[in-house]
Amino acid sequence: MSTLRFVLGDQLSSEMSSLRDVAAGDVILMVEVAEEASFVRHHKQKLVFVFSAMRHFAQELRDAGFNVDYIALEDRQNSGTFTGELARAIARHRPERIIVTEASEWRVMQMFENWALDCPIEIRQDTRFYASQAFFAAWAKGRKNYRMEFFYRELRRKTGLLMERDEPAGGKWNFDAENRKTLPKNLAAPKRLRFAPDAISLEVIELVERQFPRHFGAAEPFGWAVTRAGALEALEHFLNDCLPSFGDFQDAMKQGEDFLFHGLLSPYLNIGLLGAREVCRAAEAEYAAGRAPLNAVEGFIRQILGWREYVRGLYWLEMPDYAAKNALEAQRDLPSFYWSGETNLNCLRQVIDITRRTAYAHHIQRLMITGNFALLLGVEPRQIEEWYLLVYLDAYEWVELPNVHGMVMYADGGLLASKPYAASGAYINRMSDYCNGCFYDPALKTGARACPFNSLYWNFLIENEKRLKGNPRMAMPYASLARMTAARRAEIQQDAAAFRHEIGIDSKS
Repeated sequence: MSTLRFVLGDQLSSEMSSLRDVAAGDVILMVEVAEEASFVRHHKQKLVFVFSAMRHFAQELRDAGFNVDYIALEDRQNSGTFTGELARAIARHRPERIIVTEASEWRVMQMFENWALDCPIEIRQDTRFYASQAFFAAWAKGRKNYRMEFFYRELRRKTGLLMERDEPAGGKWNFDAENRKTLPKNLAAPKRLRFAPDAISLEVIELVERQFPRHFGAAEPFGWAVTRAGALEALEHFLNDCLPSFGDFQDAMKQGEDFLFHGLLSPYLNIGLLGAREVCRAAEAEYAAGRAPLNAVEGFIRQILGWREYVRGLYWLEMPDYAAKNALEAQRDLPSFYWSGETNLNCLRQVIDITRRTAYAHHIQRLMITGNFALLLGVEPRQIEEWYLLVYLDAYEWVELPNVHGMVMYADGGLLASKPYAASGAYINRMSDYCNGCFYDPALKTGARACPFNSLYWNFLIENEKRLKGNPRMAMPYASLARMTAARRAEIQQDAAAFRHEIGIDSKS
């Protein structure tokens, strides 16, 4: 039986279920299509990364003796869509069946399920994840809201990761309280491993610059691995040079340091060049060997076994209605400087610049700088979600949407997170040096030089008082708000409105 095996651009692993039983005579189809490259205007480095990694993976499959039918973006007959290219491939190869691994995004999966083709299609489960969609649905059944911590514990028990018989290593499930240290002034960050583009990547860089000149970000300098071997080298670098200090300083931010001790592994995990199981087991082995402390290893594994698996499960359980929720009724426009980086707010300028240059920012930069600011402003969730999906190398809707919709914007009303992650300028000043040399002063509460995060924070509480006051985790800030005079509340609202006017965003509320 001849089989056409359709491999998507984020399924670049020989371990994919679609390739599990590949046989002589089978054809592996891979396609670069304009539809997927431009349904949002992806960061140029995201396009370079995906296209180059696809081309390298296709060559590795050929070198291993497989028959690969690869359609490049500029092939003259390229229809520009998955559906069109699959139909053309069926006409070329006349397969008896098609096998594909389930898509990672709801939009593409709907396309799969609605295909009307002259060939039977088998859609296989994506086995790269610890938790299947059915496993998460069973865990979530009957719960009014979902909490990552309890799901994470369930997966720790299931996998045995960092477990000592039936108890968590170190006697605690979560060492997050130990992972919020500020960065010492004299602590040197490790020199991060970057990868020089080879001939294939250079060719793709030229293609992206030519075909997508108006997309966000800079295509060069490009320093990401685009092969399985490179991704493994990146993993080894993280384990040896970064993991021991990752836990202590994972929330820290510093000017001039794009990556600090962070893994930089999510792009490789999300595209298939690394597997979650091998990464988690490798980190666990560092703890077992005494080369990395438990708080660092647990914090790192929690990001993968906890958050990554959790948001995927929630995404598939709640879509498509999840994306339309707007619990705080936020309607304001995203400030234009999210695209340009031209703002007097140094923290935002720093993070947007890192994002533009590298297509990356770590989780605290995303959550507590760009995300926190959008939350406090009351930006319409759809607008900031599109921005995150567009600008980051590791962004796919299954992981981006729950993180931004639920964690950043609290748009799901607490289904994912127990409270909004709102903070004033004091948090940013404590966890970074971004306030040094900034036009604004986080110590000032009023006036033209007062940090806008301060008035926006309290204004956020005022605007959402009816919605959030009953949340037990918001009791302390609302107790402080209750002690404010009416005049002070009015001053806060005026300052927030003046700042919104200054940055030119829609003042709808």
